[in-house]
Amino acid sequence: MSASAISHTRGGLLRRIGLARVLLATYTGLFLFYTVVPIAVMIAFSFNQSPHNRVSLKWLGFTTKWYRNAFAIPDLTVAMGHSLEVAFVAMIVSVVLATPLALALARYRFKAKALTDIVIFADIAAPAVVVGASLLSLFLSLNLPRGLITIFIAHIAFDIAFAVVVIRARVSVLDRALDRAAADLGATPWVAFWTVTFPLILPGIIGAGLLAFALSIDDLIITSFVAGQTLTFPLWVYGAVKTGIPPQVFVLSTLIFAGGVLIALLNSGMAQRSKS
Repeated sequence: MSASAISHTRGGLLRRIGLARVLLATYTGLFLFYTVVPIAVMIAFSFNQSPHNRVSLKWLGFTTKWYRNAFAIPDLTVAMGHSLEVAFVAMIVSVVLATPLALALARYRFKAKALTDIVIFADIAAPAVVVGASLLSLFLSLNLPRGLITIFIAHIAFDIAFAVVVIRARVSVLDRALDRAAADLGATPWVAFWTVTFPLILPGIIGAGLLAFALSIDDLIITSFVAGQTLTFPLWVYGAVKTGIPPQVFVLSTLIFAGGVLIALLNSGMAQRSKS
């Protein structure tokens, strides 16, 4: 092949690479724009003057009044408390239950392993309406009154599957030689787990916990089946849509989003520190 042909081929390749980079950058920018704009609108209008204590999507002036009165609506405050309580409990319990199951699925072979995998992924793939209806029928058959307890059970039930998948992915990349080395040094299985395995899978456990918290705090469909007369933040907002959303909803949503961003930044900082 002549030098001119090689040069022409190389130039065409560089042009295609450049076009691919432009398309990728454009796609990424549009995706971020599509994702961020609704959140930015919510944050902006949480500072907007709102007549009749109802959200107005017409800019009427800047104010911080709604932040000073973020908890002025008792029912909304109670509903937010329920959501946070359920999310924290579901996060902790689902991670505690999912960690040993993820270890077993990633490291051992047993007769029910294939069936367990099917159940886990079926739980993830099942529509929320189906999960909510099935849990409702279970609670009715057990004559269990619907309320905060049934919400706890429901959220833990669907959070466990996601937590298992996340933690299992972390466990799968670990070298089993580390456990054998700990055993050679005289460590019992329990000691080896806490001193070797647990620190290594901790990022996966944290990720699973954060995912469980996020899935729980904003769940509407499954919660609506099992809540009874108990209101969570999504249920309260859904009901308020019919009469008009108070600005405090935007304020509390902004605070939740800010908390999530802060946790993400702290996690990123810890990850960078561990690498260095």
